[in-house]
Amino acid sequence: MKVIVAMSGGVDSAVCAYLIKQNNDALGITLRLHDESDSLIYGENSCCSVKDIADAKSVCNIIGIPHETHDFGAEFKECVISDFINCYKNGSTPNPCVICNRKIKFEQLLKIAMERGYDAITTGHYARIEKGENGRYLLKKALDLSKDQSYVLYSLTQEQLAHTIFPLGEMTKAEARNLAEHIGFVNARKKDSQDVCFIPDGDYVSFIEQTTGETFEKGNFIDLNGNILGTHQGIIKYTIGQRKGLGLALGEPMYVIEKNVENNTVTLAKNEELFGTTLTASNINLISCEKIEKPLKIKAKIRYNQKEQPATVEQIGKDLIKVTFDEQQRAITRGQSVVLYEGDTVVGGGIIN
Repeated sequence: MKVIVAMSGGVDSAVCAYLIKQNNDALGITLRLHDESDSLIYGENSCCSVKDIADAKSVCNIIGIPHETHDFGAEFKECVISDFINCYKNGSTPNPCVICNRKIKFEQLLKIAMERGYDAITTGHYARIEKGENGRYLLKKALDLSKDQSYVLYSLTQEQLAHTIFPLGEMTKAEARNLAEHIGFVNARKKDSQDVCFIPDGDYVSFIEQTTGETFEKGNFIDLNGNILGTHQGIIKYTIGQRKGLGLALGEPMYVIEKNVENNTVTLAKNEELFGTTLTASNINLISCEKIEKPLKIKAKIRYNQKEQPATVEQIGKDLIKVTFDEQQRAITRGQSVVLYEGDTVVGGGIIN
């Protein structure tokens, strides 16, 4: 089988390439998503830096496969960065990894693979793919739950899943690092990337302001009754559930519960008022089924590091689901993803409204 390996320069993609090479004809490809001339994005801590590309090439040389670099910076800006900025400007809190996985990494790699006669693509994600009894391809959690990345992969299509291999889905991170060290990869002990790749310093507010050339006006902090509590410094600077950095002395802890772009207000509330049991989500992608025909008992998670919680999901429109949790959840955040699970299988997910 002919397989294209996504090479990020990290240890996971290196081990992935090594495993695939054992029984397949492999080609390593690094997607360059950032231009070196863009100092806002490009740096040693961003992905696809000069060092990352060099590390990817080194791995390919060691295991004896060719390596190529493909520039998708324009597509990345259009699909991922623009969406990220627009979400914040509209009062949402986006998850750019979800968009990047579907629209850039998997879509573009698969396009290259199909054009050049390859059978599949593979990445170093910790997840598994199986074919279900109903003929659909299923996305399942990694066996190493501490590294499971199924949450950020829920938007993959059936076509993408049908042509994707996840060799690390049944490995632990420790096993992957030990194998990389045994082979002699230069990146065997390289740290995992943690932040948004195009904001390596984590300062998303400065990034948005400098990228757009816009400044965001001050406005009112208000309570749930509309009473003015103080002045906020620009609506994009706050996220749901935030307590620190408000710059207010109110006599009791208060948290961001809502952002209203039209009125330029940030609503604050007590911690107990942050909890809710229901949400709706659009931009849905269903994996284990084509449609949710009736209310379904599942478990759902509303952020990457959260443990999934018991809930019921109903599909209330062609592109709309309603999730009702058995117990109240804290700080359900517009723009984040809700991902649905039946056991270790991803049912699907969507963007929280």
